[in-house]
Parts: sequence; C-alpha cells; structure tokens
Amino acid sequence: MLGLVAALSLNVPSLGPLPPIKRDPQITYLDRSGTVIGVRGGRFAPPLDVAKLPPYVPAAFVAIEDRRFYSHAGFDPMGIARAIVTDLGTGHAAQGGSTITQQLAKNLFLTNNRTLERKGEELILAEQLEQTYSKNQILGLYLSRVYFGSGAYGLDAAAQRFFNTSAARLTLREAAMLAAVMKSPTNYNPAEQPEQSAARTALVLDAMVETGAITSAQRSGALAVKPKVWVSAPNGSAQYFVDWVDAQTRQKIGGAKLDLIVDTTLDLAAEHAAGAAVSAGVSSVRGSELPQAALVSLDGFGRVRAFVGGADYAKSSYDRVVDAHRQAGSAWKPFVYLTAMEAGRTPDMIVVDEPITINGWSPDNFEPGNRGPITVETALAESVNTVAARLADEIGRPKVAATAQRLGITTAINTDPAMALGTSLVTPIDMATAYDAFSNGGYRISAYGLEQIRTASGQVIWRHGAPAVTPAIANPPLSEMDRMMRTVVASGTGVRARFPGYDVAGKTGTTSDYRDAWFCGFTGGLTTVVWLGHDNGGPLPRITGGSVPAEIWRNYMTTAVKRLHVQAIPFGPPAPSLIPIPPLPLPAAPPTATPDTNTVTPESQAPQVSPETPIF
Repeated sequence: MLGLVAALSLNVPSLGPLPPIKRDPQITYLDRSGTVIGVRGGRFAPPLDVAKLPPYVPAAFVAIEDRRFYSHAGFDPMGIARAIVTDLGTGHAAQGGSTITQQLAKNLFLTNNRTLERKGEELILAEQLEQTYSKNQILGLYLSRVYFGSGAYGLDAAAQRFFNTSAARLTLREAAMLAAVMKSPTNYNPAEQPEQSAARTALVLDAMVETGAITSAQRSGALAVKPKVWVSAPNGSAQYFVDWVDAQTRQKIGGAKLDLIVDTTLDLAAEHAAGAAVSAGVSSVRGSELPQAALVSLDGFGRVRAFVGGADYAKSSYDRVVDAHRQAGSAWKPFVYLTAMEAGRTPDMIVVDEPITINGWSPDNFEPGNRGPITVETALAESVNTVAARLADEIGRPKVAATAQRLGITTAINTDPAMALGTSLVTPIDMATAYDAFSNGGYRISAYGLEQIRTASGQVIWRHGAPAVTPAIANPPLSEMDRMMRTVVASGTGVRARFPGYDVAGKTGTTSDYRDAWFCGFTGGLTTVVWLGHDNGGPLPRITGGSVPAEIWRNYMTTAVKRLHVQAIPFGPPAPSLIPIPPLPLPAAPPTATPDTNTVTPESQAPQVSPETPIF
C-alpha cells in the first residue's frame, strides 16, 4: 500500500512547510437578543470547537465519512486501494476513498481537478495536517468549511439554515441529517429533497450504531422524532436588513480586517412575523404576476424592529424599504391635515366635499360623487380628495412640504396642486420615520439599526449612543391628528387594520391606476409602514391601501405588539423616560466605545468606557 501512495506522489514536488490556513474576516450580525441574523464577509466560519458539541454530532460525520478517522495518519490505505482499483483504468483520480483529513486538505489548499498528481499533493498535505494539528482540530476545521447546500458553509451555518438552531444544540436526528448531506448537498438537501434526505439519514444512524457511537434504542428514538426543516431560511427576510446595516458597518470600520460582531436593533421574532405577513399578503393577490412588498417597523425612538425589503430575498435582493421611491397617495394626507391643524383648523370644523379646480386641475374622489358638508375628521377618515386639495391650497403647499420634511421626509417634494394627494416620491423608511412622530408623542426621530460594533473578543469599537429625538409636533395639533387617524382605522378606509385591545391609528394610501398601495399605522411607541406594488410601476388588480396592505399590517402588528414595548398613543410630548428603553445586553468583556462617531479604534488601543456612559 505504501507503494501505491508513493506512486501517486512520485511526480509531486516537495511542498515544504504546511501552507498557512487563511480565512477572510467575517462580520456577524445579531438581533437585539443576541441571535445570529446574518454573516457577511468570508464565507468560512472560525474553526468549530468539537469538544463543545454533543458527542453524537462529530460522531455522525466520522461514522459516515471516515470510520477510521481517529486511527489513521491522514489517509486510509484500504479506502485508497479500493478507489484506485476502480478508477485507475480511466486515468482519473479516485472519486472515493478520501479521509476527512484529505477532504480538508483539498478544501484548504487544492483545486477540484481530478488528476493523479493532485491526489498525490492531497495525500502529502493530509499527512502534514495530521502532524500539525490534533484530530479534534482537524475535525473542527473540516466541519467549519464543508458545504451543506442552500448557501450554508460550515456546520453552524447549516444548523441555522435548516433547523434555526446552533451546532451545539443539534439533536441526534438533525446531526445525522446534516452528515447525510456530505455525499451530495444537492441530492440530500433536507429542505429540497426530503425523501432522499430521510433515506440517507437512516444510513447515517445505522453507521453510528455499527461504530458504537449510539445504541439501537437511540437510533429508534431519533427516527421517531421528525425535526422541523425550514424550507426557506428562518432569517431570510432579515437579509434585507443585514444588507442595509452591513453597508453602514463597513463605512464605520473603514479598512479594519477583524472578525466583528454587530449588535443590531432588529427583533428576529418580529421579523419572522413581518416576513410571514408579507408572504401571505403577496400570495393572496390574484393575477398573472405577484407584486412586491415592503414592511418597516420602528419603535418610538427610531430603532428598526422589523425590515422586510421584498417578498423573497432569494429571488430579489433589491431593498424596497430604502431604495424604492414611490408615490405615497393618500398616505401623504396626514402632512396636509397636520399643517391645517397647526394653522387653526380642528377635526370638528365643517368642510365641503364638492368639485374644485385649482390651476386647471380638478381632483376626483375615489368613490364617485361628492358628500357635501362633512367634518374635517370625516374627510380624512374617508380619504376625500377634494377636501385635502382645498386645504393644501388654502394653507399653502410649501407649508405642507415643510411639515413633511420636518417629520422626516428626505426626498424631493413637488408643490403643484396634486401634491396634496401624494404625488411626490417617497420611501417606506421615510414614511415610517415621519409617522413615528404621531406615535411617540410628537418627536422627530432618525431610523437606525446599528447599536454597537465589537470584536470577537468583546472590545467595542463603535457604539450608537442615545437615540436622538427632536420635538416636531405640539399640542393640540398632535392629539387632533391622532384622534382623526384613530377614526381612519375605527370606521374609515383602514378598518381592515383594526384589531382589539390596542390603541391603533393610521392612514391608507392608493395611487392612480392602483400602482401603489400603502398602509401607514401605529400604536404608542411602534410605527409600521407597508407598501405593495410592482417594481416596474405596473398596476395592481384593484388593490387599495385599505385591503392587502392593511391586512399585512394587522397580521404583523398583532404579533409585534406582544413582543415590543407599546402603550396607548401618547396625548402629548412626554418626557423620554415615559417610553422605556430596554438596555442592550453587553458582552462579558469590559466594553469600550467611541459613541456616535465613525471612528474605529484598534482593539489594542480602544479606550475604556466610563461607568457614566449611557448605554441604549
């Protein structure tokens, strides 16, 4: 057998010392409770510590991939002999017979070319790996780099992708399912090929019994419990959010080449609810082409709690929360009515719904005809276009634009007569920012998703600091607007957003030809905006903001209000202490930070944060 090995490596030049094992730095993003929501950067995770895994996890891979792993010196002569006898006549290297160490050597240093020369290099490198690293280190390196399909590199990523758990919490059945994937990530993918996966998993469990890793009773127990396999990644919708904060993180860290951990504001359970609500809402639309959607949810201080930039990240990573500029339709009207309240109008004043022409433009109502004399509150609740257009003309459209900008709209605002009906282009995140002032007692906030950036060892190199809030709406206009938007949900165009037990308010929006449909709503300290439409601007099948978007909003909010701090909508501007800010869990190591700057301090030079530094 040694002669066979020598023959394989006869023409292979001396490789010298073991090449260094390189891995690009990774940035790991966590939600507000510390759950991983995404990884950016190098696709390979740090080596797994096999000693911290349940014993049956590494045993599953050894049993099915390399039974003599703990006894051979890097290669298995018997396995090589079988493979060579099978394939030598073809002139190609054996496709089987590789040990875990050989697979790692190929993964780390070689190409996939199947030649005898490359096989010789693989054997030499495998032997060098065995001389340099312990068996557990080799197995940890291997498990952190192998591909499991569905974009998951490494055991921990695979555990998260398929079972929404960590490698350390895998059950026996789950570990066997992942070990089964090694033969073919395509043919034995648990999410895509469940029947083939189940058959191969049974073989893995049989092999574990044969090697003494588990008993027959444990095998039977494992097969009796069928785990939940996530067909789509459990944090799939969060990838829109991770893309958004990743761009900001890289600006803040500059060229730092470190493994980093980023604590974010996202609440993954709320994100799951948002993704499910969006998916269900989009799927409910009848037509030859399903629309796209966006949902963004902010707490009263602008912290992003849910962020869904589209119906399916795997099909389209385009972020519609931040990058889609669409007409707001009647969701714009609260800026018109707030300006009117600030100019002295009240919800109970009588206005007339009648035909009107302004500079040659004559708006129509969504419902045919005119209502005649109605209250301002009814005009907003029923989204009467003629009244909004008249109010904007009377108080001045530039003042309406200034109000929208004061609350958080950053895009260009036109001031032609039709602007009162939402013809300016806006983004969902701007609309959420602006509506948040109605939710939090009248304060302008800035939406943000990054809390802090730290190294893998716990040194904080950037921290957001206290959220910035600025008074933006005074009373009585604030309480008047909240009253009128409650009526929108209670008895107006937004009744499908209503759910019992909570103080909710909002506004619907639908643009010409049903090209955009919005629902922007809130309770005390939590604002959520939903948009529905086609990326190409095509019309929706007669969908208004009060239909599917309102239903998406309600379905998400009924879960979110149970997880996130909400209250009754504040009557007026409260002291910030009236809306509690849960403290962010700090890493075990003493944190260091440079609050509210883009400066990144090298880990070894990071200054200590004083005990008085506020942590939010």
